[in-house]
Amino acid sequence: MGLETKGQEQANLLLKRARRNTLGDLLERTKERNPDKNAIAYKGEWITYSELDNMVNQTANAFVNAGMKKGNHIVIMSKNSQDFVTAMFALARIGAVMIPVNYMLSRDDVSYILHHAEVTGLIASEEYAALLDQAAQELTIQFRYLMDVPTSQEGLQSDWTTLSSARKDELTVPVMADLDDDDLAHVLYTSGTESRPKGVMLTHKSIISEYVSSIIDGKMEEKDIAIHALPLYHSAQLHVFLGPSIYIGSSGIILSQADPESLLRTIEEEGATQLFCPPTVWIALLRHPEFDNYDLSTLEKCYYGAAIMPKEILKELAVRLPNARFWNFYGQTEVAPLATALQPEDQLRKLGSAGKPTLNVQTKIVGENGVEVARGEIGEIVHRTSHAMKGYLHDPEKTAEAFQDGWFHSGDLGTMDQEGYITIIDRIKDMINTGGVNVSSREVEESLYQMEGVSEVAVISIPDPYWIEAVTAIIVPKKGASLSEEEVVAFCRERLSTFKVPKQVEFTDVLPKNPSGKVLKRALRDQYGNIN
Repeated sequence: MGLETKGQEQANLLLKRARRNTLGDLLERTKERNPDKNAIAYKGEWITYSELDNMVNQTANAFVNAGMKKGNHIVIMSKNSQDFVTAMFALARIGAVMIPVNYMLSRDDVSYILHHAEVTGLIASEEYAALLDQAAQELTIQFRYLMDVPTSQEGLQSDWTTLSSARKDELTVPVMADLDDDDLAHVLYTSGTESRPKGVMLTHKSIISEYVSSIIDGKMEEKDIAIHALPLYHSAQLHVFLGPSIYIGSSGIILSQADPESLLRTIEEEGATQLFCPPTVWIALLRHPEFDNYDLSTLEKCYYGAAIMPKEILKELAVRLPNARFWNFYGQTEVAPLATALQPEDQLRKLGSAGKPTLNVQTKIVGENGVEVARGEIGEIVHRTSHAMKGYLHDPEKTAEAFQDGWFHSGDLGTMDQEGYITIIDRIKDMINTGGVNVSSREVEESLYQMEGVSEVAVISIPDPYWIEAVTAIIVPKKGASLSEEEVVAFCRERLSTFKVPKQVEFTDVLPKNPSGKVLKRALRDQYGNIN
């Protein structure tokens, strides 16, 4: 009986390995299909899928030989780079949990994440090593690796080992790890609306299920040449574009940041066919003085998301990039992060919509009682999907709150029309209650983008003794434009109900944004909240 039981256990292990589908397996299969195809380029140098897979295996073996184990929580803090991609897949192969951290955070915020996640290892580019050391005080850090440092440059940080030297003499054979599809792969900390971020736990199953939806609904193909320029610590670039690109075996160009000049030059020089940018970056591209002097004719697939695209900007993009098709991707980190997609053929027909639920997502609009509302009525957007997170790290109460009635509650208000298309009205937190009436900040922004001379605009509420919350427009004028508060108010009065017209108008040179391109309305509320 004992031998039979032992034999069954062995059979179960072999069966599990044969059926397994993790991030590490994903790369290995792509390498088997396309060993000599260009995988990723960084700083002008391409490596093939075979070279990438070998580098990942060497890195994974270095981690294991240093004592890293399945389940270890490992932080990555770096701008986009080849080593970021290598480390991500190496950690996945051994079953360690990757925690990418926003490099714009303060030391105190980083310290909170490191302690909350009970981190045991740090991987960072050299510029962030000292900050991590300071933030990790009182933690037992077993592993410290520096990214993007040539093997010849040793000893730059006394307690840190360069990834290049760590993997230099390691074998390229795969690590044998006992992993399940639903093992934890990544913890991504949301910027959120609360004082402390929440750790979103994503499993291999969640992430790969989301990759399938991204590929199918984004019409992604092996022949694509994609640019990955938005921060990889953010789920949008990481899991809607980089991961799916490697899954299907297309080619990707890694840029350290999304500055307009680099994006335009790279599209022309590399013949890029695919680009994702949030609306703020698409606007920056359009406003670049050399935009029309670059050859952008290869750009076929353009994606936007992370924030709502102004309708007037979308119309302008359609005119100035006539060869390109556009997709609107909408979702949250908690669903890894894709939930709905608006297809190219619907961009003008359903202008302003977030589209329909993607392949592996079910979505509905519910009222405060959790009951689905009638088509066209406003309610909260909720999802059921295999993309969904496993929960918030160390926070079962908030997890239960987020999954009321067995649906993930997005915190976004929206409507669903008779054809099943979803329109985002606003974040619940960004609705403005002025004089007892709700106003969508997005609606006011859409109107202002139609005004000649407006480059960017954010509409927020600020405290007001009479209105309680006053509709306030923060405007970045186009270069050379002259705008006045009176002109803006008069323009809005012609297009909006009286209670929606901004009570105050402020002008600025730039709107605060995070590295993923989202306008930081919380920062604007802090900045302008005491102007009365």
